[in-house]
Amino acid sequence: MRKIIIFLIILFFFILLLIQSSPFYILPEGKQAVITQFGKPKKVVREAGLHFKIPFIQKVNYFEKRILAWDGYPTQIPTKDKKYIWMDTTARWRIADPLKFFQTVVNEEGAQVRLDDIIDGAVRDVVTSHNLIEIVRSSNRIVEEFKKRKNKGSEEKAPESIKEGRDKMREEIIKIIKQTLPHYGIELIDIRIKRVNYVEEVRRKVYERMIAERRQAAEKYRSQGRGIKAEIEGRTEKELKVITSQAYKKAQKIKGEAEAKANQIYSQAYSQDPEFFSFLQTLKTYQNTVDKNTTLLLSTDSDYFKYLKKFLQKNPPK
Repeated sequence: MRKIIIFLIILFFFILLLIQSSPFYILPEGKQAVITQFGKPKKVVREAGLHFKIPFIQKVNYFEKRILAWDGYPTQIPTKDKKYIWMDTTARWRIADPLKFFQTVVNEEGAQVRLDDIIDGAVRDVVTSHNLIEIVRSSNRIVEEFKKRKNKGSEEKAPESIKEGRDKMREEIIKIIKQTLPHYGIELIDIRIKRVNYVEEVRRKVYERMIAERRQAAEKYRSQGRGIKAEIEGRTEKELKVITSQAYKKAQKIKGEAEAKANQIYSQAYSQDPEFFSFLQTLKTYQNTVDKNTTLLLSTDSDYFKYLKKFLQKNPPK
């Protein structure tokens, strides 16, 4: 009876340990696993569901089957034309071969570190072998638009054409990375350039150059405007002189005709009584020459006051 009790106790503890280290495990959807035995990979499990493992001997290492994200840190890189820029990239990847992945990088943290080195290195190699304009633009669309504007008489400075562009560079980066990542059981899905920016010193110089170019263009437009203004003012002044000259000519003609007609009328009127005409003219002379502040010294036989003398002779003062 004592042996039976001891056996039951041992069996109880064995069952308890067996329950705690269950021989069964569940592989969820979107996961894959590598079964290790004493730390060494034994097999790969990809199908979701309930699976069996040897308790205490085998261990389940879970890995993601879904697409994972990688975000790099902004990196300062010099371009081929010696312009320093900040490059910020992002990528999407997944674990294609969990066995190689486990053997090389162990887990996702190790994969992220390895991706940092590989992706940053590939981006740096490609960027340093291209000019900045190739990184900024993806097509020559603005060059084609410039040619259309130039045909219409535009004097803008022609933009620089690109040979490859950002899309081609991205494909080149992907090609370089895909040659290395399969050794780690990783498949690269895609990579994108999130942001490209100048370093602070270069950005400041670019802004200064842009401001100088805009000022130069503004001064050019102002100069053209002043030239057009002077041309309009000159043309207006010339037209004004022509109009004034024609008006003066016409006015003088009308004035001359009027004076001629007036002289004719005066002549006809005065010819009827020359003595009266002479009298009126003399009175006008008195009115225009003699006032209260005028002093005249004349001889008694002067003709200036002949009509006055005649009046005094006919009407002597009493």
